[in-house]
Amino acid sequence: QVQLEESGGGLVQPGGSLRLSCQASGGFFSSEIKVMGWYRQASGKERELVATITSGRATTYADSVKGRFIISRDDARLTVDLEMNTLTPEDTAMYYCATGAAYPPSGAWGQGTQVTVSS
Repeated sequence: QVQLEESGGGLVQPGGSLRLSCQASGGFFSSEIKVMGWYRQASGKERELVATITSGRATTYADSVKGRFIISRDDARLTVDLEMNTLTPEDTAMYYCATGAAYPPSGAWGQGTQVTVSS
């Protein structure tokens, strides 16, 4: 079973950057992390799929983050990172890492890391 742990959240000023990281652990087949991704949920809003990356390095991004966020993965370290640039208050949310065998990834979830963009 895949276990996921996020890190890297925090408070950042508008225009700033943050890098989130998610570490996978536990006993699982590689197919269970074929697709890795990040979701976010702002207070009072529905969960949004932010970005995904496959084992073949194909990526998808929500329109709201295209050109600002970059997702990457390291299969040797079992990590998936989300580099977030030019952050705005609208990016404030709890960010969750997820993995799965198919798109959208939903087989395993992390506990989340809070990102707050505020001056």
